[in-house]
Amino acid sequence: MDNPLLDAIMIIAQQKRKENIAEYLLYLWQVEDLLRACHLDIDTVDKAVISRYDVDEGTRHEIREWYESLIKMMELENVREKGHIRVCHNVLIRLNDLHQQLLADQGRFPDYHADYYRTLPHIVQLRSSLPEAERPDELETCFNALYGVMMLHLQGKEISQDTAAAISQISHFIGMLAAYYKRDEEKPLFGDDLIEN
Repeated sequence: MDNPLLDAIMIIAQQKRKENIAEYLLYLWQVEDLLRACHLDIDTVDKAVISRYDVDEGTRHEIREWYESLIKMMELENVREKGHIRVCHNVLIRLNDLHQQLLADQGRFPDYHADYYRTLPHIVQLRSSLPEAERPDELETCFNALYGVMMLHLQGKEISQDTAAAISQISHFIGMLAAYYKRDEEKPLFGDDLIEN
């Protein structure tokens, strides 16, 4: 049985980046964990992952280079065992910038504002379970929750009804933010004042 993480990771990542920034971020987190499982060794990645692609040698070489570049980033940025590469942090920074602007302009984006406040109790509850010094910001808390549940599903583990309800709301909120991100990429929602990262 094929592992879904092994299916055209590079190509899917590029597509996700264009279509849904939230899925792209979660996908990169999966790839980081996959590379960690391979001990950041490109030969292990080659045997476990790249060899499964049914592609020509040129494409296989490009895929290998993509994995190698991610491994180098993880090593240089000292996220060999945990944490995320700068690319992921930049996505979160960009999403946070947009999130703050959407919240500040309640008149134009009342749906976003309302969905944020429906999600906020779940965010507060998730953050309160961590020591104050270790609490990520609100959006990263949402992504951590989505990623954690996604990993549980991949392992075939059950989640409670309360957790499922919380994840459903968080997912809806992050989906709305991702949709606004895509719209903003196509035609800026806030003019030139949005911070570029």
